[in-house]
Amino acid sequence: MSKNQYYFPRGGLPSGEKLLTGKAVFKDSYVVIPREVMTDIVTSYFPNWENTRAWVLAKPLSGFSTTFSQSIVNVGPDGGSKDPEIDAEIQSVIFILDGNLELIIGGEKYSLTPGSYCYIPPRISWEVKNSSSKDVYFQWIRKRYEAVDGIKYPEYFVTNEREVKVAEMHPGDKSWTTTRFVDPNDMRHDMHVNIVNFKPGGVIPFMETHVMEHGIYILEGKGVYRLNEDWVEVQAGDFLWLRAFCPQACYAGGPEDFRYLLYKDVNRQISLS
Repeated sequence: MSKNQYYFPRGGLPSGEKLLTGKAVFKDSYVVIPREVMTDIVTSYFPNWENTRAWVLAKPLSGFSTTFSQSIVNVGPDGGSKDPEIDAEIQSVIFILDGNLELIIGGEKYSLTPGSYCYIPPRISWEVKNSSSKDVYFQWIRKRYEAVDGIKYPEYFVTNEREVKVAEMHPGDKSWTTTRFVDPNDMRHDMHVNIVNFKPGGVIPFMETHVMEHGIYILEGKGVYRLNEDWVEVQAGDFLWLRAFCPQACYAGGPEDFRYLLYKDVNRQISLS
């Protein structure tokens, strides 16, 4: 499956000779942020974080996707935060792309390495630090938790994708699988962040059209996505942001596995307020 080699931005700036033509696009139903636009001048900085910068890939926008934010966070040596989340009602998923990150949560210390996955529920204190001499890169996905009477808050957990058994989307067919970090029937969770895996030639064989919003970060390989009426070629390091009900399908388009980290909102009644 994976060698735990995930793409992360290298920063810097392109030369002045580079053509401006590219595949970055913002449409009514989807956004494509290709890896080549994740340069030094588009980084953001967060309060309470030291020696840290981020590429913000998605945030709630009126009339578009509304449930989540997603960033690639780059923590330099001795960087990190003792108070990383400013809103107690926010839950998070951290997925390590490169480097080693120390996480302290629930009175325990964890060493996060590439492929490490941490779910952080709301109303819990946590902190992270890069104690190494090498930069750390991770995906940080945040969503306001939708509490429901009678349903307990989820508990935090830390794992690595190598420790999670993949589920075959077609029984007996390993060309399209999903690494699920949370049981889909666990109603405590109102968001899922999974890894979708395709062998070369693997395909989603129909146009999905559904209420869930998506953040899709390509971890490895390349593929072709059908988004609404368009075909879009994507590769490791590209990000797709899909509005609810955007028709979508894809197939693996290269000689190696095509894999992406997928966010979606789940398990809640639709608010009409």
